[in-house]
Amino acid sequence: MSDEQLDQAMLFEVVENQLADNYPKQVTETLMRLRMTGHSRDEAIELIACALAPEMIDVIEHQQSFNLERYAAHLAQLPETPWLGDEA
Repeated sequence: MSDEQLDQAMLFEVVENQLADNYPKQVTETLMRLRMTGHSRDEAIELIACALAPEMIDVIEHQQSFNLERYAAHLAQLPETPWLGDEA
């Protein structure tokens, strides 16, 4: 799967579904924390999608299991995104 196939709209949809399901709960908690620190809802969703992207790549491209622990760790670091390296 190419990077184009793992597009922003798909990531946003997954984040919205996680929020609707309140699973994992860290997504809802992160949205609330980011909103309370001055980020718009759209900015917060974009940041959460940045935390989700490496997990989706592992699942889709590398047939790995979704790593909830790593995802939660990335969410906890937001709005910083050190796992993106120079791309951020």
